[in-house]
Amino acid sequence: MNSSIKGVIMFSLMVTAGCSSKNAVNTQDGNAGLSSGQSGWGTTSSSVAQSPSGYGFDEWQKGPLGDVFYDFDSSLLSSEAQEQLTRNSGWMKSNVQAAIIIQGHCDDRGTSEYNLALGDRRAVSAREFLIRTGIASSRIETITFGEERPFSTSQSEEGLAKNRRAHFVIK
Repeated sequence: MNSSIKGVIMFSLMVTAGCSSKNAVNTQDGNAGLSSGQSGWGTTSSSVAQSPSGYGFDEWQKGPLGDVFYDFDSSLLSSEAQEQLTRNSGWMKSNVQAAIIIQGHCDDRGTSEYNLALGDRRAVSAREFLIRTGIASSRIETITFGEERPFSTSQSEEGLAKNRRAHFVIK
C-alpha cells in the first residue's frame, strides 16, 4: 500500500512538472503591451515607446543592458534597436569580464515552430551587431523562447510589441 501511494504521488509530480504556461511572465498593467532569412542588418521603424535609455518599460526590465524590439514578423534591427545595442556594447566594453545570454522572443501570432525560428533570428541579429562593435563572440550566447515567455499578456498592439524583443541576461 505504501508503494502505491508513492507511485500516485510520483505520477502526480510528473504530470504537474510536464505542464507549461504561456503566461510565464505577467505585467502589472494588462493594457501595456520569418523574415526571409535576413541577418537583421536592415533598418525598419519601431512602434515601441522606450525610455531615453531604451530600457525600463516595466518592472521586469532590470539591469544595465536594455532590450531591443522588433517589428512584426521581422528580425531587422531598427535604428532605435541599433542605438540600444551600441549602448549595450559600451557597457560590455567597460565590463570585460561579463558574458551575456541574448534571448529571442516573439508575440503569440504564428506557429510555435515559426516563432522559435524567428526568436532565434532575432537573438542572432543582436549578437552579430555586438560582435561587429568589437565584443568577443565567446562572451555572447543566444537562445530562443519564441512566444513562450511573454512580458505582456495583452493582445493590444502595444502589448504584442513588447513581446517582440531580444532580452539580455548577464551570466
